[in-house]
Amino acid sequence: MRPWAWVAAVTWMAVCTAAAAHGEQPLSRIAVERTTLAVDDAAHVKASPAVLGLEGQDSGWVEVEFLHPDPSGDDWIGVFSPANFSAAICEPENKRQYPPVLCTAPIKYQFAKFKNDGYGKSGKGYLKLQLINQREDFSFALFSGGLLKPKLIAVSNKVTFVNPKAPVYPRLAQGKSWNEMTVTWTSGYDIKEAVPFVEWGEKAGRQFLSPAGTLTFDRNSMCGAPARTVGWRHPGYIHTSYLKDLWPDSMYVIFLSCLTPSESRIHPDTQPTWLLQHCRYTYRLGHRLPNGTRVWSKSYSFKASPYPGQDSLQRVVIFGDMGKAEADGSNEYNNFQPGSLNTTNQIIRDLDNIDMVVHIGDICYANGYLSQWDQFTAQIEPIASTVPYMIGSGNHERDWPGTGSFYGNLDSGGECGVPAQTVFYTPAENRANFWYATDYGMFRFCIAHTEEDWRPGTEQYKFIEHCLSSVDRQKQPWLIFLAHRVLGYSSNSYYGFEGTFEEPMGREALQELWQKYKVDLAFYGHVHNYERTCPVYQSQCVVNASNHYSGPFQATTHVVVGGAGASLSDFITSKIQWSHFRDFDHGFGKLTAFNHSSLLFEYKKSRDGNVYDHFTISRDYRDVLACSIDNCP
Repeated sequence: MRPWAWVAAVTWMAVCTAAAAHGEQPLSRIAVERTTLAVDDAAHVKASPAVLGLEGQDSGWVEVEFLHPDPSGDDWIGVFSPANFSAAICEPENKRQYPPVLCTAPIKYQFAKFKNDGYGKSGKGYLKLQLINQREDFSFALFSGGLLKPKLIAVSNKVTFVNPKAPVYPRLAQGKSWNEMTVTWTSGYDIKEAVPFVEWGEKAGRQFLSPAGTLTFDRNSMCGAPARTVGWRHPGYIHTSYLKDLWPDSMYVIFLSCLTPSESRIHPDTQPTWLLQHCRYTYRLGHRLPNGTRVWSKSYSFKASPYPGQDSLQRVVIFGDMGKAEADGSNEYNNFQPGSLNTTNQIIRDLDNIDMVVHIGDICYANGYLSQWDQFTAQIEPIASTVPYMIGSGNHERDWPGTGSFYGNLDSGGECGVPAQTVFYTPAENRANFWYATDYGMFRFCIAHTEEDWRPGTEQYKFIEHCLSSVDRQKQPWLIFLAHRVLGYSSNSYYGFEGTFEEPMGREALQELWQKYKVDLAFYGHVHNYERTCPVYQSQCVVNASNHYSGPFQATTHVVVGGAGASLSDFITSKIQWSHFRDFDHGFGKLTAFNHSSLLFEYKKSRDGNVYDHFTISRDYRDVLACSIDNCP
């Protein structure tokens, strides 16, 4: 092994060990394969109501009452789907081997004593748990013996949704051209059962029908356990439709076709007959059954994207490592509940002032428990159904030994990127690679994939250079680089311990490109905190950090926004010269382009939505053309 490779391997091992402590999937604490039967006729579990979604809802709350004649402090309730989770659905490795009592993990769990102070004495308990439509029925089981030696005591009645196969949880994403929006959703309908499509059009205008493609994957598509074993759950069918030839977000027109006159406003710098249009589209998801019946989702709406170079207000939220959490408090993820839900809720509250979201890796921390992808898409539905929700890939989506990932870690739980690239759409040339460019008005976003090799000579390096070099800065003055792992600068404790303050070989491979092509900002996740640097090049501040920068480009400012939900990461105690602002809390970033010359960045805390750090950039086109350090002939 080459010396640099040995050092890098040791560094990666330290980083991944630290990261694993933050990303433990709570369902992995359950030793499913050790479950034994201990059914007690005196015990019972009852769930009500038995039917959810009577008015078309995609989620609902269930009251679970249970009784254990011999209670203990480590008893717990597991939520299973499909409801029949007995040995009958297990797949023995060979005909001579009997299947275990259980072969699948629950989709969520909660300890029996949760908010039941008297459970230890009476054995009586009550939980209120939230379910989402996940294509199958549900049951609730009472276990004793804790999570490591589960004993199945009693099972409830079944609970189901009115239409468990209904189309749910739409996810919008930018298409491969600026005037194309994609909508992806999940259903229980195979293409042989029903034809998927989207009905869409301008608000109060003509409606169109666009067909959808269908994808799915099976257990054998997974790379290892638990994704192929106790974590496996059929993902359903993932449909994507392409809505093309959209009118741009805002236009000055005489003839109104998108909104009524009362919903538009006169632009102050034009004649009163010209009105500023905010072109909004409505859509709903549909499936046509063989008998001609159509199954519909509820209706949603979105704004079309601005055209390249459009000079209008454009606002993009950026974060990484949010994960999912349960509103009912179940699963007891390590500090995820407050961060993940607060971030989600703050974005929902401010959704009228947000045009796009970029989630740069570590999406839901399913880690091989496939049911959690449904849970996450349900959590973000109010956001992703309304604005494009663009994702990048992180270690908890991709990494698995021997599968071609840059890191041979177990972080994906055997998923090796398959669920992420199927559940969400990205405008990548090869969705398995997960690197891509997307333009939004005055922005060019170059989204890298740190779980694949990015060094010079690789396919990804060529993509990054092409993405940065091909932008027309007259149209898109704001050039943004994004990646999951920190390829720039971070004073996080495990990077500081190694003395790298970055992912090994990160900025060494890319900083010349950032400087040459004048990348304004670089964003990263992976590290679960917030940090902003000065404009920095080769570990030196080119100019002092400030809340306002103007004039010609000098160097890239690097921002870590990995504190959207996962348990937080410590900083080193010493102050680093290029580190300007650090925050050990949950939060996210927001970019606002006012025009071609003025850009605002804000860091907001998830707990209250208030701004705790910010800076502006004022720059004209001639400033972009001007020389800076090491980027002129």
